[in-house]
Amino acid sequence: QVQLVESGGGLVRAGGSLRLSCAASRSIFSIATGGWYRQAPGKEREMVAVITSGGGTIYADSVKGRFTISRDNAKTVYLQMNSLKPEDTAVYYCKATIGATTVWGQGTQVTVSS
Repeated sequence: QVQLVESGGGLVRAGGSLRLSCAASRSIFSIATGGWYRQAPGKEREMVAVITSGGGTIYADSVKGRFTISRDNAKTVYLQMNSLKPEDTAVYYCKATIGATTVWGQGTQVTVSS
């Protein structure tokens, strides 16, 4: 079973930047779709950004122009977050999807202060 480990979360002021990393235990992102999702307190988990095995990307409207998803090899997916806003505060989760199989990471907290 593949495991995903997120890192890079933390506390940042509004307007600041953070870079999240998602490291897979095996080289899966050459065949898997990688994605970042987030869940704020009292809200449902939502898609933030997705990158396909072919390199195509999709972003939530709320983060377009501020966040960038990337992949530097088949084991790591990143989320560069710029111009952060207090409403970006959430637990951010990494997800890998291969066919009918989905794997989630444990999440990393991002807190943006005003």
